[in-house]
Amino acid sequence: MQANTLSDFRKIIANCQQIFNQKNRDYGTSWRILRLPSITDQLFIKAMRIRSIQEKGTQKVADDIKDEFFGIINYSLIALIQIQLQAETELKIDPQQLNELYSQEVEKNITLLQNKNHDYNEAWRMMRVSSMTDIILAKLLRIKEIENNEGKTLISEGVEAGYRDILNYAVFCLILLQ
Repeated sequence: MQANTLSDFRKIIANCQQIFNQKNRDYGTSWRILRLPSITDQLFIKAMRIRSIQEKGTQKVADDIKDEFFGIINYSLIALIQIQLQAETELKIDPQQLNELYSQEVEKNITLLQNKNHDYNEAWRMMRVSSMTDIILAKLLRIKEIENNEGKTLISEGVEAGYRDILNYAVFCLILLQ
């Protein structure tokens, strides 16, 4: 793995966590009310907007594509946190506990990143951002199908693996867009 990949990943996540914490101060943990399919749909909307802008080459809403990738990362982490907290009904989470949950999920993704980068030799560095956007959309469609099948799969990985891959692809896009 290139020496700067982990450093770049951590810088992007630090930026995402800062945004996440600021939004948490503004809105609290209102996202806790969302069921996983609603989070999946929110991710889908963000990825579709990115694809639309990529295809049209213009945009009418000022939010930058990079901001949408930051949103994809944070909503992926929200989904992963929701998976961990499914059994709990409490909507409000202490900010310190929330940061710990966020960091735990990030560390799990870093392990996945390191393992996949070892096996794939950082092939993502030679991919187009538009291709990774399409892969994010494909993974979201897979997650939606699994959700429609009540989480049952015959051979495929579950939704957690999909959210983790989406998170990593969004980080890769931001690294390439730097």
